[in-house]
Amino acid sequence: MIKADIINKVSVVAEITKVKAIAAVEAVLGAMKDAIQRGERIELRGFGVFQVKPRKKGIGRNPRTGREVRIPPGKTIRFKPGKNLRKLS
Repeated sequence: MIKADIINKVSVVAEITKVKAIAAVEAVLGAMKDAIQRGERIELRGFGVFQVKPRKKGIGRNPRTGREVRIPPGKTIRFKPGKNLRKLS
């Protein structure tokens, strides 16, 4: 499913125009992006949790050359599915 599919589904389910559905989806995704940039946790009950977590430094390997590459410490986004979502699979 891509963003356009989500917009179409919102338009049909909410019985709103496609233009309003685009605005709604963009607003939700924009708010989520802003929260992630601030390092906040996003919890969507019944769906899951998005969380910024620290990533340790490490050593990787370049698959083409086989040379070791240093991986700097940083942050990554993790998603943990909620109970209802886990039951679906």
